[in-house]
Amino acid sequence: MTAIAIRHYDHQQAALLRPLLLDVYAEVYQQAAQSDPFAAVDRFAEGLDAWSRRPGWTCVVGYEGDQAVGYAYGAPLPPAAPWWGGLLTAVPADVVQETGARTYALSELMVRTPWRGTGTSRRLHDALLAPRTEQRATLLVDQDHPKVHLLYQSWGWTTVGDLRPRIPSAPLFHAMLLDLPQQP
Repeated sequence: MTAIAIRHYDHQQAALLRPLLLDVYAEVYQQAAQSDPFAAVDRFAEGLDAWSRRPGWTCVVGYEGDQAVGYAYGAPLPPAAPWWGGLLTAVPADVVQETGARTYALSELMVRTPWRGTGTSRRLHDALLAPRTEQRATLLVDQDHPKVHLLYQSWGWTTVGDLRPRIPSAPLFHAMLLDLPQQP
């Protein structure tokens, strides 16, 4: 494998990126989508369309040559964000209070199989979050994937509690937070 080049995108390129993001998703979740309605490509496409319309949506895609190897994307949470609506763990109210500039939600991070275990996911993660000006980031990890949860913990993320999004067939997630370095 050669070096991975990471390219940055924003909402203005979302429509052009959509087919690529859906293709990678369909490959990565091919097996899960056969039995889990939450992993269906159509359900993911709806979520992608909603996320990519949000102000501040950003995406990074890793390429080996002209082949996409993975990507990550997210957007800042608006005030009264529904993100925390499915939280099942009692937390202080200030933890879930959003201003529109406080929290960046890392919605998706995926790497195609041949590039797993190569550090690509960490590079995509870091490239997505490095330019962010928010105080913190949040993400959700499916509780059926304890290795992924441990990986995020090793990168400095902490678990806030259990969360089930108000989306049909949604699994139970760990809601996690990461303090972001403040930009000068």
